[in-house]
Amino acid sequence: MSSYYKAAEPFTEATRAVNKQPRKLLAVGLIANLVPYHHARWEAFAATQVAECVLLEMFGKDEFSVLQYNPSEKVSYSRQVLFDTVRMDEVSGVETRRMVQKYLTQLKPDVVCLNGYAFTHSLAALEWSIDNKVPTVICSESNEFDAARNPLKEWIKGRLVRLCDSGLAGGAPQAQYLNRLGLSWDRIFTGYDAVDNHYFRIQADSARAREKEIRTRYNLPERYFLAVSRFTEKKNLSRLIQAYGHYREGAEKEREEIWDLAILGDGPLYEDLCSLRGRLGLDTRVHFIGAKPYAEVPAFYGLAEAFIHASTTEQWGLVVNEAMASGLPVLVSNRCGCVSDLVEEGSNGFSFDPHNAEQIARRMWDLSRMSAVRRRELAENSRRRIDQWGPEAFSTGMQQAIEVALRRPGPKASLADKLLLRLLVHL
Repeated sequence: MSSYYKAAEPFTEATRAVNKQPRKLLAVGLIANLVPYHHARWEAFAATQVAECVLLEMFGKDEFSVLQYNPSEKVSYSRQVLFDTVRMDEVSGVETRRMVQKYLTQLKPDVVCLNGYAFTHSLAALEWSIDNKVPTVICSESNEFDAARNPLKEWIKGRLVRLCDSGLAGGAPQAQYLNRLGLSWDRIFTGYDAVDNHYFRIQADSARAREKEIRTRYNLPERYFLAVSRFTEKKNLSRLIQAYGHYREGAEKEREEIWDLAILGDGPLYEDLCSLRGRLGLDTRVHFIGAKPYAEVPAFYGLAEAFIHASTTEQWGLVVNEAMASGLPVLVSNRCGCVSDLVEEGSNGFSFDPHNAEQIARRMWDLSRMSAVRRRELAENSRRRIDQWGPEAFSTGMQQAIEVALRRPGPKASLADKLLLRLLVHL
């Protein structure tokens, strides 16, 4: 193994049993990196104690450093990091396959939970599970419309999905896509896309209680729309800024109060977006806050008037969950996979066409002109709605998916399926 790899220490049988108690069902989940929402989901599942839970975390580094996470409190699951000093793009498919299958062989799980079908480590785990006759649950947040679909790739994905025993999808569109790829409805459950609702609720309310202190600390405007996003093309921030310019012009003509736009995040388009902001004369109205660590993020939700997410394509959009748990009305692109499940038009927010700057501006205008009482109603509805999509929903869905996976006969993999898996792992 190359010198820059630092692999996890072997997992021993001693970690499975304490005081020689009978061995529990062992569920192993695979993730690329442990980020806060993974922790919240798997902690909720592991805390039920229906199964012993081990997370195999592939890589100790995330390309977006503020997402790197190490829980400070005691956790209910075990965690093993296979390559703790590198990112995904620094490890070959061959080495990933070797390490994944080595650890699964040591662990001897009763069920393996895959995070999708696109990662090499998921494919390697699926290959191992087929060879060892261990049931698999595929966790997926992909939907039909989140990207252009290539017929050959769709055929390959269908072959892979049909090799799994059950699925845990983000929500309704994601469940429909798993079904279209070949998983029967009786094997599909929802609840995958959850965040720690309680954390965002408590921390956002705490920020509101310390409004003057927080606003001064971060130099925040009195009233603002909040966006939380990486500065990349698909996040559509350039059109959002243009839309904000239209909103501001309309509000000035009508002599209405104007909210600012605060954008939390960073990325490769930062300089371009700064230039656009300057050309539109919005330097004092559009605020680039920068990327902030997880512990600081709820404060920005807490002092915002509303949340806006303008992506042109998004498998789900977990920041919408965070905003709703924080008690905000939401404006969300209709290209986000969460819209049909989380946004109830006129009840907790509105959707919009992300390619239409005028429509985005109208949504901003409509919301900012609402009475404070009406906006509070939308905010309260956001919290009520997201309560159904917390870590407990993930735990329930995962339990159901595992139960189905364990009791049904395993899919039969043909020689062609096995060869396809081997080929994909080595690509």
